[in-house]
Amino acid sequence: MVERSAVIAALDAVKDPVSGQGLHASGLVQGLVVAEDRAGFALEVDRSLVATYAPVRDAAEAALKAIPGMNRVSVILTAEAKPGLGKPARTAGLSKAAVDQGRPKAPVPTDRPAHVRRVLAVASGKGGVGKSTVAVNLAAALAARGLSVGILDADVYGPSLPTMLGISGQPAYEDGAIAPHQAHGLKAMSVGLLTRMDDAMIWRGPMASQAITQMLTQTRWGAAEAPLDVLVVDLPPGTGDVQLTLIQKTPLDGAVIVSTPQEVALADARRAHTLFQKVNVPTLGLIENMSGAVFGQGGAKTEAERLSVPFLGDLPLEAALREGGDAGRPVVVSDPEGAIAVRFAVIAEQVAASLGL
Repeated sequence: MVERSAVIAALDAVKDPVSGQGLHASGLVQGLVVAEDRAGFALEVDRSLVATYAPVRDAAEAALKAIPGMNRVSVILTAEAKPGLGKPARTAGLSKAAVDQGRPKAPVPTDRPAHVRRVLAVASGKGGVGKSTVAVNLAAALAARGLSVGILDADVYGPSLPTMLGISGQPAYEDGAIAPHQAHGLKAMSVGLLTRMDDAMIWRGPMASQAITQMLTQTRWGAAEAPLDVLVVDLPPGTGDVQLTLIQKTPLDGAVIVSTPQEVALADARRAHTLFQKVNVPTLGLIENMSGAVFGQGGAKTEAERLSVPFLGDLPLEAALREGGDAGRPVVVSDPEGAIAVRFAVIAEQVAASLGL
């Protein structure tokens, strides 16, 4: 069994060429995961220093592999942080409302779901960008940090949560409340659990909005003695009735926007950000999904800078993410020390910090 302290000591034996400190002490190591015989993390540096830190990454991998009992090491070099500043500012570009416990809420304030500390929306301006995949894996990454996490599939027209978590069957109704399904450490609720898989959701806006309200407020997400730390809400794409209903019915503590790198997706991501701005819900950051040769790379980071919101990270176009969703076992759960899980761990760390968790 590899000890976390041994991993940190090995990393601090590798010096940061900018600060002269040990690699872990310098704050460049993000999302460190240590489990049994393996370890992984992301090394965050400024884009201009990627070439400088490539040999540092190699040295860190070698140092970890030299630890007795270590069989698997994953070190990812990412270009997101600023040089010489240690840990990246998790709240760069956010208003005080995004980080203050007393942040302003939606224009029609109502109570949040009972015994839920934070509500996080995962949104996209358009469909097909992998928003649900990101939402499920982000929820799992938050749970891996020791938080109690629930996930609500609010995409009533295309519910995918049952497939992605491998759950089925109508939930129980106990003591006047819906008992959510539990899978992979998450409490889960979806309209897809209330209908047959081949049913067409032919609902007008008010019907869809009512379904969301009921699942949100009538599900037993937590209890007084064990409140839910964060409820992740997977919104449908766009800026229509369902999004507005959720914002009006529940004080959202923040939103994460998912986009692919190309302009056609980023244009819609801007609209999603504008919606949250108008209703005083802080955008905690943008995530670039399907990054790579097919759709391009860096578009969401550039857009985040333009919008003055944090860029939370990018996720490559990899079969493992799709396969995990199809199999009902998110990749963060099936391969918790893998490269994709490390990226989600970095994103989850920033989101949790912005939510005060």
